[in-house]
Amino acid sequence: MSHAQDGATIFKRCAACHLPTGAGVPGAFPPLKADVAALAGSPTGRRYLALVVIRGVSGPITVGGKPFRGTMPAQSGLNDEQVAAVLNHVLRGSAAKPFSAKEVAGFRAGSASLNSAAVARLRTSAAGK
Repeated sequence: MSHAQDGATIFKRCAACHLPTGAGVPGAFPPLKADVAALAGSPTGRRYLALVVIRGVSGPITVGGKPFRGTMPAQSGLNDEQVAAVLNHVLRGSAAKPFSAKEVAGFRAGSASLNSAAVARLRTSAAGK
C-alpha cells in the first residue's frame, strides 16, 4: 500500500465525525482542510496537529471562527508512519510540507505527559492567537 492509500484508508475512521470530505459538522466536529493546512505551516502548528491525532483533543477550540467543545479521542492504535499518512491525506492539494514518520516520532516522544485538554491549549499558541 502506498502512503496515499494508507492515509485515505486511515481517514475512514476520521470521516465518521469529520465526514468523508473533511467538511465537519457545524457545532459538533470541526472542518479540517483549511485549518490543518494553515497550522501545518508552522513548527508549533505541526506539533499540535500530530498530537491531536496521537493524544486526542478536548475543547473548547475555535476553528474558522466557530467554537467547538467536543472531544476527539486519541488514535492510539496508529504508529508514526500512519499518523503522518493520515495528516498528509488531509493536507493533499495544499502547499504544506508533508509530515514524515520521523517528525511525528519526535512529537510523540515529547508528549507523554499531555492529555487531550493540554493538547487543546497548545492550539492557542499554534494558531498564533
